[in-house]
Amino acid sequence: MPLLDNLTGHRILCVGDLMLDRYIYGQVERISPEAPIPVLRTQREAVTLGGGGNVVRNVVALGGQVDIVGVVGQDQAGYDLEKQVSSLPQVTSYLLTDNSRPTTLKTRFVADGQQLLRTDHEISYPLSPHMEKQILMRVKGSLDSAAILILSDYAKGVLTDFVVKEIIQMAADKERRVLIDPKGRNFCRYHGAYMLTPNRRELSESTGIAVRTVQEAEMAARQLIEEHKLQGILAKLGSDGVCLVMKNQPAQHFHATAHEVYDVSGAGDTVVAAMSLALAGGLSPAYGAELANIAGSIVVGKIGTAVVTHEELARELVRDQAYQSEEKIVPLAGAAEMAERWRKQGLKVGFTNGVFDLLHPGHLSLIRQARAGCDRLIVGLNSDASTKRLKGETRPIQNESARAMVLASLADVDAVAIFNEDTPLNLIKATRPAVLIKGADYSLDKVVGADLVAGWGGQVILATIVEGQSTTATIAKLRH
Repeated sequence: MPLLDNLTGHRILCVGDLMLDRYIYGQVERISPEAPIPVLRTQREAVTLGGGGNVVRNVVALGGQVDIVGVVGQDQAGYDLEKQVSSLPQVTSYLLTDNSRPTTLKTRFVADGQQLLRTDHEISYPLSPHMEKQILMRVKGSLDSAAILILSDYAKGVLTDFVVKEIIQMAADKERRVLIDPKGRNFCRYHGAYMLTPNRRELSESTGIAVRTVQEAEMAARQLIEEHKLQGILAKLGSDGVCLVMKNQPAQHFHATAHEVYDVSGAGDTVVAAMSLALAGGLSPAYGAELANIAGSIVVGKIGTAVVTHEELARELVRDQAYQSEEKIVPLAGAAEMAERWRKQGLKVGFTNGVFDLLHPGHLSLIRQARAGCDRLIVGLNSDASTKRLKGETRPIQNESARAMVLASLADVDAVAIFNEDTPLNLIKATRPAVLIKGADYSLDKVVGADLVAGWGGQVILATIVEGQSTTATIAKLRH
């Protein structure tokens, strides 16, 4: 996964509400005689970083480095939290101690994988002006080395209106992007940030729009982008996946991958961590959203406040791409439907066709050139019967299913449609591509469908041929 390597080695500055998550595990074997409640016989305890600390853990697990700025109390939980941070060599800590407030501590009692009770020990009033200045001093000192800033807002008082406003301005002065996992109903405080990652409820409460569908999520996101001068919204929609809405661009919806959900706590931290590293690595917001969605789908299958590792994400991408390859192979009606949907999203649809028997560098060059000329590429594939009529009884070497699967596995190919006729004319009529691509060994008057495409305002491209590459010649060489 070459693109996945883009996530590693980048330094992220994370500022926000830090928590300590404490888990008490045990068994329930009886009901208390004192009240109708279960009796938990404790067996073990564990502590881990929560809140903004969980964002840090996820960044590290995915291969990043972190400068962390936050506040702890002068108590045992604060000591345990700092100990957790110091155990991560990839993290540089700039933690402040505030004697006037306790460290936020969330204690969960768990039996047989199910939470019985959660207790919260916290104070959420805003930081004092003195502590605000201390926070901003540490942010200013870390800003130059950070590729991306994350503000992890859990409404516990660290990210006051003043602190958020100043950090966004400092980041703008240094040309650094700020991603915010938001909280509350009033998003005015996030004015000018690069991207927010609200969940469905936060999106609804901040806009007054009932977000039941992906379309309503897009509507609410565009309202926030306009009102608060944002560049984008990555809406976390639970079982509906994520919806990425960038300013002045078509929305993109990424469906949730199939995983059994055990625990959603901390999933938002995983999403913002993955998106931040993707952007830091120079990947597009769309690719970042895809990775973040897959990472979020993995983490909800784990118990407790968990992380997704670089290796887990790589394995899931392999599995997901294999599944997507099967989904790319569609009948004529399916190809027509996909093309129409892409057009409505403002995307340029391209089309090329061939037998693609024993895929070779010439084929790959054609597909790469075709994809460069459009936003979405449909490949028409001659069926076995069509190939026999075109190439002779000894062809194809690979059957149509195998050839379709190989084509669908290519990142540059967005759909594969098998046609049984001698030419792809019916497929071209059904998909109405804006760009038609064939090899330069054809002349324009010999390209099937060229007149149709030109008639509806499209373009015909003759791709450069790679010399010395031919399936027929390869087969002849093998037989010799």
